Amino acid sequence: MMKTATFPSLRVEPELREAAEQSLHEGETLSSFVEQSIRESIERRRYQREFLARGLASREDAKRTGNYVSSEAVVQRLEDMLAAARSKK
Repeated sequence: MMKTATFPSLRVEPELREAAEQSLHEGETLSSFVEQSIRESIERRRYQREFLARGLASREDAKRTGNYVSSEAVVQRLEDMLAAARSKK
């Protein structure tokens, strides 16, 4: 069995704690809410790092090859993807 660790104590304004407590789902504890929030923040930051890495790699590839895509073409492709997703509903 893996040992567990703790996060440092966190002092917050009473209003923030009250808002957090009011946001809890039935049966959810403040501790589980905080843990889930931390997990989601870590995941979101990982996605952001990966997104930036892909963007920078794409920029370098475009510089290297000279193959660029116009912003109009990108927006049009996104609009087409959105329209296709909406039509599936």
